[in-house]
Amino acid sequence: MIKNDTPASPMLPAAQLTRRNLFRLGGLAAASAAAPLAAQSFGTGFTHGVASGEPGPDKVLLWTRYVGQQDVALEWQVSEDADFANVVAEGSALARAESDWCAKSWADSLRSGQWYYYRFIAADGSMSDVGRTRTLPEGKLDRFRMAVFSCSNYGFGWFNAYAHAAEANDVELALHLGDYIYEYGRGTYPSAQEAHPDRLLWPEGEIVALADYRLRYATYRSDPDLRRIHQSLPMICIWDDHETANDSWKDGAQNHQSDIEGDWEMRKAAAKRAWREWLPVSDETYTQYEVGDLATLFRLDTRLEGREQQFDLGAVVAGARSPEQVAAALTAFRDGPYGDPKRQLLGAAQEAWLGEGLKASRGAGKQWQVLVQQVLMGPLLSPPGLAEGLGDGVPDYARRRVALAGLASKVGLPSNMDAWDGYPAARERLLEASLAADANLVVLAGDTHNAWAFELEHDGTKAGVEFGVQSVASPGLESSLPMLKPDDFAKMVVAASPQLKWADTSQRGYMVLELTPGAASNEFRFVDTIRQRSTRLAGTHRMVSNAGSQSFSG
Repeated sequence: MIKNDTPASPMLPAAQLTRRNLFRLGGLAAASAAAPLAAQSFGTGFTHGVASGEPGPDKVLLWTRYVGQQDVALEWQVSEDADFANVVAEGSALARAESDWCAKSWADSLRSGQWYYYRFIAADGSMSDVGRTRTLPEGKLDRFRMAVFSCSNYGFGWFNAYAHAAEANDVELALHLGDYIYEYGRGTYPSAQEAHPDRLLWPEGEIVALADYRLRYATYRSDPDLRRIHQSLPMICIWDDHETANDSWKDGAQNHQSDIEGDWEMRKAAAKRAWREWLPVSDETYTQYEVGDLATLFRLDTRLEGREQQFDLGAVVAGARSPEQVAAALTAFRDGPYGDPKRQLLGAAQEAWLGEGLKASRGAGKQWQVLVQQVLMGPLLSPPGLAEGLGDGVPDYARRRVALAGLASKVGLPSNMDAWDGYPAARERLLEASLAADANLVVLAGDTHNAWAFELEHDGTKAGVEFGVQSVASPGLESSLPMLKPDDFAKMVVAASPQLKWADTSQRGYMVLELTPGAASNEFRFVDTIRQRSTRLAGTHRMVSNAGSQSFSG
């Protein structure tokens, strides 16, 4: 059991999840033919528990899934007690084949900062699991705690980070920063050798059509620990690239080939629709949440709406035949296209909205301004000389990639052009806006599968701190560079990147961010394994930033 060092909040007994046999679908055509067939593969009635999200001071969005023979009207109840002796809100929701039998409804007129229980009831009297949720607090607040997750690849192993967070029971809200699902087909990522034998993906192929995305969500949401964390906490979710396709941007993706996978806009629309059906999320692409007088949470989209296409360092040096030519090409790129002042990651509308929101939050007396977003903001450079230390047995393509990253680093260029590093002008505009607002900026990021802590700077001025969360299950840099000891590699990366103050590049888990009027404290929690179900931790690491310092203490 986990020792809880905070006041206990109400908890539910573990929900029992029965896994029903899956009907094997014969590829895209069969999957696309009828979504109800995919739905039936997980049984009938309440198939995937309950969930809640989008909390406000007086409302929360409730979710469930009920499979019937025709559209089904469900009743829902919200109570202050687990036995529903005091029902304080009730209403109805419709489970329809058209929405893959997923049903959502707002419960409003609730009290702020309050734990509630909720359930759905079908016409035949059957009931869903009982869920627990919480509204956001109003007024003076001494503390608020959030669990932060990202990058949960089902095929690599068990979601023990969700299990630990549910058992620890010491936060008021969950945040998922994206890569909630992965789009790859069975045997791709993970490979057949890497895949956990008990974690079978459906459908078998890469997901492209609406029915494919729906069935992939149904598979992920059958996981008992993902089901448990949704049942226990309200969750704010954002999408990253794998909810559509790897390294996506507004007009395409690295893992989308239009000649064989169809129109990108159709695939993107299908992915968004399934995401909104299967999760307790609103239709707003970006929005904000007020946490008493303590903080404003800004939920951003850095992926699909405003992002311009990523740069490709390989394309930059294509045709160069010597190290000198490569260095010259990289320098010209650095001094030219890389610094384009008009280049967008958020898009102009969202960028302006965020700038105004930062000012309004500080003007209202909020202590912290927290960006709930997808990709690393802190500058991350490849350690010099890394390629020379790789040793034998490294594939040529991996050696070339590491060598190119090292050459880029020598001219001051990062290697991850999919992060804010690939959009430096957009990053500088955001940090400038934050400084102009006198914000206490805390940036949350996922995407990389590794743990990071940055002190962000703008023109030499401290501008905020960033916590990058390690993955729930997806492998980190230890899988790409197995010949290096993770601790040694982390030290090399920190030494090469001045704004990076700490890193862990080899462990899975999640974070707990605690906000108080005086400090933002982040605890990285590392699970012991993902190959077996367990809530045992391998260790923790804590970083603290005092209000107004824009840096870490100690």
